[in-house]
Amino acid sequence: MVTQVVEIAEDGHHLSKYRGFMAIERDHIEVGRVPLDDVTVLILSAHQITLSKALIVEMAERKTPIMTCGKNYHPLAFSLPYDTHFDQTGILWAQIDCGQPLAKRIWQSVVREKITNQQITLDYFETNTSPSNELAILAKRVKSGDPENMEAQAARYYWTALLGAGFRRDRQAGAENSLLNYGYSILRAATARAISGAGLTPALGIHHHNRKNPFALVDDLMEPYRPSVDMAVRKIIDDGGLEEGALTPEIKKDLTKVLDLDVLHEKGVSTVMNSLHRMAQTFVTSLHEKKNKIEFPVFRRVGKLI
Repeated sequence: MVTQVVEIAEDGHHLSKYRGFMAIERDHIEVGRVPLDDVTVLILSAHQITLSKALIVEMAERKTPIMTCGKNYHPLAFSLPYDTHFDQTGILWAQIDCGQPLAKRIWQSVVREKITNQQITLDYFETNTSPSNELAILAKRVKSGDPENMEAQAARYYWTALLGAGFRRDRQAGAENSLLNYGYSILRAATARAISGAGLTPALGIHHHNRKNPFALVDDLMEPYRPSVDMAVRKIIDDGGLEEGALTPEIKKDLTKVLDLDVLHEKGVSTVMNSLHRMAQTFVTSLHEKKNKIEFPVFRRVGKLI
């Protein structure tokens, strides 16, 4: 699958459909075209943008999310197709019938895989071995439903080792957090696309249950993939990318490459984007068979990650 994240970051653009392309105009002059089949997500971060209805329909038919960002690149809204799968109603009932024992076992695997990938991230950057060892221990201690909140315990070791003792994960503060916000927004949109394409209803989570969050399942299932964004951000920092103190077009481009990162599955190597679709499909299988058969990737322990 070709992955292409399209962001409209400047005011005054109009987007429309032209045959099989998304045409981008400014002041009635075309400034670019993108094949609609290649668009993974459309990000609207500028304040004044217009879209034609024909384009919105084409995006919906391709299950391509349109993400509207607010301040600090935090996603405020997604546009997702309503009718996405031949068995959408059946899958919805399977989600509703998902009992707590199965939901807790799946969440256990979510947290375990997230912590494992955090550990691999620290090992890749050759950080202090003590936090990495602690994460390995915590991953093994994750129980059904994570009642002891190993996820939060791991985070305390992880962020300090990865980005320094002074770092705090705060969506509204710091250049590092701006990069993380942007990267997570891309990952969230790609996860929403995979979940929607599998016929799942994103509002029905297995762990997150905030009634004001229509993407609870997205936020559940993207957790093991978050370290891929963390890797990219750490590499940008190591390469001096924060010297300008802003999200430059080049930095944004580097963050979108997360979706093309190689990860390991039982059946071999895959990209993050393809892995998300596999994960969503195996989640549906888990619901139907009432067994935890969800497949998450493992980041490569050797070789080039970003």
